[in-house]
Amino acid sequence: MVETVSYAVSESNSRGRQKSEDSPQGRSEFQRDRDRIIHSGAFRRLEYKTQVFVNHEGDLFRTRLTHSIEVAQIARSIARRLRLNEDLAEAISLAHDLGHTPFGHAGQEALNACMKDYGGFEHNLQSLRVVDQLEERYAAFDGLNLCFETREGILKHCSLENARQLGPLGERFLNNRRPSLEAQIANLADEIAYNNHDVDDGLRSGLIELNEFDAVPLVAAHLQEVRHIHPDLPERRVVHETVRRMINTLVTDLIRQSEINIAAQRPSTLEDVRSAPAMIAYSTGVNEMQRELKGFLRTHLYRHYRVLRMSAKAQRIVSDLFGSFMEDTRLLPPQFQSLAEYDRARAVADYIAGMTDRYAIREHRRIFAVEEGV
Repeated sequence: MVETVSYAVSESNSRGRQKSEDSPQGRSEFQRDRDRIIHSGAFRRLEYKTQVFVNHEGDLFRTRLTHSIEVAQIARSIARRLRLNEDLAEAISLAHDLGHTPFGHAGQEALNACMKDYGGFEHNLQSLRVVDQLEERYAAFDGLNLCFETREGILKHCSLENARQLGPLGERFLNNRRPSLEAQIANLADEIAYNNHDVDDGLRSGLIELNEFDAVPLVAAHLQEVRHIHPDLPERRVVHETVRRMINTLVTDLIRQSEINIAAQRPSTLEDVRSAPAMIAYSTGVNEMQRELKGFLRTHLYRHYRVLRMSAKAQRIVSDLFGSFMEDTRLLPPQFQSLAEYDRARAVADYIAGMTDRYAIREHRRIFAVEEGV
């Protein structure tokens, strides 16, 4: 493993775990965090939670699980080049979507609307709730008892109202401070992964045609290069080669610009990182190209009528389930019925957020469909 710099997160400068434990044998504290995340039930369920397309739309589209693995690979590569804590960057990346609802952003928006009068729903906060409370794997504590820095990285967004209730974990949102560089890396690795792989999935689905990307500089430049070098390459392989080059461009630029930013700020401790401006960033030119790609995907993929139809169905399922469980908590599984005695709405939200796409569809059918065999 590459020796880390003084301002990287390490076991010596970590704020530790909420509940004290003996040190792990044969692995670091952050490797232990990664392993606990991988073995969690919430992580396994990511296999059947989707990014853009509902799970049954096709077997080759990205799921939250494959996305999280791709984010972890990108984050670990960047962290190694910058001599930061690779294991922490990987752990954050693997855990960042644990609290996501079924049906991607459509499910999140629906559940947030349902929870409007009960504190709302933020999937980053839900991911933290999963690792702090909802996982039930250990005799000595609820959740996974992860290190502070892993939990901090998972919570990349948070409203000020919720931040005030989180104690030390919420302080950076209130005091305009930054998380570790490892957390900053995981945040942008997430963006690199989903933007570029949504290009691949959008083309695979037929919702976007390859020639439409001629107006998107980040894609067009690499697409033209691939076509010039490999004029007889089948389109499917043209797409793979183009996406691969796009990811390489973004990662290379992010590393280069981050090195410049770190050299300018000259941090020597983790505390210097927290008090400085964000240092993990693209160059101005590449950042603009990335922004244009995001705008293109928002218009041509996420708002495509077929995606909107899927989203409308997904939102109806989530809303119907929420209303039904709120009206009669006896319809909930027993463990959630007991939670509902203390906070009905949050217990219902926990149950729905933990569902996979196909489980939510089946649960909706069980409750609302009147047909033999359900």
